Amino acid sequence: MTIQFNTDKNITGNEEKAAPLVEFLTNDLSRFSDHITRLEVHISDQNGNKDGLNDVRCKIEARMEGKQPIAVSNDADTSSMAVKGASDKLKSALETIVGRARSY
Repeated sequence: MTIQFNTDKNITGNEEKAAPLVEFLTNDLSRFSDHITRLEVHISDQNGNKDGLNDVRCKIEARMEGKQPIAVSNDADTSSMAVKGASDKLKSALETIVGRARSY
């Protein structure tokens, strides 16, 4: 499972900042690693330089082998909280998709 991080111009992104989030996603989604080929994580600040609540958005697109990609998003106060929320939504969607595939 390859994880690719992208940030907008309002959020500084580098490997040092992405490393803990990559580790979190790898561990959190390890159960589905056989089904996911790649994750694309997009983090953006919706308000730019202004302060605000829930202004950081994380979109995760999961590319699955032999299936259409699925995407989820979550808004939060910080990048890490947004990633964790999006990961929870992705796990829920993956459980549904993988569960349906097993029942056939």
